[in-house]
Order: sequence, then structure tokens, then C-alpha cells
Amino acid sequence: MPKPIRMNHRSRTAAWAVLCAAGLAATAGLNASSAPDPQPENSVSAECAELIAGIEKQLAKVKQKGTGEEVLAFSRLRIGTEDDCDDDLRNHFRGDQ
Repeated sequence: MPKPIRMNHRSRTAAWAVLCAAGLAATAGLNASSAPDPQPENSVSAECAELIAGIEKQLAKVKQKGTGEEVLAFSRLRIGTEDDCDDDLRNHFRGDQ
């Protein structure tokens, strides 16, 4: 049976430090390369801006009453319209979740 390679304490510590430094460098490189590109601001159409302003007003009314037991629901059914505001609404209210 072959004898195991013997390493002293300093060699183990140096090998461990080199591996840790290599891992940290690789992680930093991967994080830097996978950073998402900033998305350009999309302009909101006038119809969507009007809808968002109306929702903001209704939310302000509910917050002003403030009993805490209100349920605020929005319903909008428009079939066949070109201007669909779903993405604009999600983007605007995403921070309020």
C-alpha cells in the first residue's frame, strides 16, 4: 500500500489560502460578467398614464379612510384594443407589492 503524502501545517494553510483566493476571484468575475444591462425607460402612453393616475387617486382615497378593512379591486375588460396597459401597470406598481 502506498504511503500518503505528508504535508506540514504551513503547506496546508498556503494551499487553503490559494484555493480561497481563486474561488473569490472566480466568483467576482462571474458576478461582474452576469450583471444585467440597464433597461431603458419605456414611455407610457397617454391612456395608460390616465389609467395609472386614476388608480393612484383611488388608492389615496382608501388610504385616507384608513380603517384597514377595505378591499380595493380593479377590473378592466377591453377586448381588441391596441393599447394594453398591463405591462405599464405592473412596472408602475411593482414597488408597492
